[in-house]
Amino acid sequence: MKRIWWLAIAVVMVFFVQGLVMAAEEKKEENPLLAGEKAVHEEFKKLVPADKYIDLDQFKVVWEEVMAKKRNAYLVDIRSHPEFYAGHIPGTDHIHAGHMYTFPRHIPDPNAEIYIICRTTHRSPYVAGFLYKYGYKNVYVVKGGVVGWMGKGWELCNQFMGKFKVTEYHKQFVGPEKDPYRIREFHPY
Repeated sequence: MKRIWWLAIAVVMVFFVQGLVMAAEEKKEENPLLAGEKAVHEEFKKLVPADKYIDLDQFKVVWEEVMAKKRNAYLVDIRSHPEFYAGHIPGTDHIHAGHMYTFPRHIPDPNAEIYIICRTTHRSPYVAGFLYKYGYKNVYVVKGGVVGWMGKGWELCNQFMGKFKVTEYHKQFVGPEKDPYRIREFHPY
């Protein structure tokens, strides 16, 4: 009889814990701040003309022309400082997304050709949207970001290793964002 009693308590506890987990997940989905962020993100994405979103292959052509000095354009990485210092596309400039207000001081020409690249194309529409609000007319968002660039096997660089390629990208690691290169300014420890 005692075993049945303990089994019944265990079953009730399992259902209770499952209920708490489901309630937490529902609350997470109902979070108005997350819904608000998604709405604002969509709003900023719409500030950038559709033809100003380019894929990585198109960006690679632009990058090669800029590196060969056949084209004048700004290639701006807007990731955090630790992300940029860990590895960035050779030849890119760096303005942290939180410092986007400095663009007019650094690039005073509203007709300048500017390519914005971030980690995965989440931050770049925000910055590009603000630049269009500032009055810039030629701002491009690079779809795929630095993560996509690495995934194609193209070179990155940093001050410690020079140029390098990521060789085991997306093959062994699984995480919330499906990649092992989760460099963040604020660490969990």
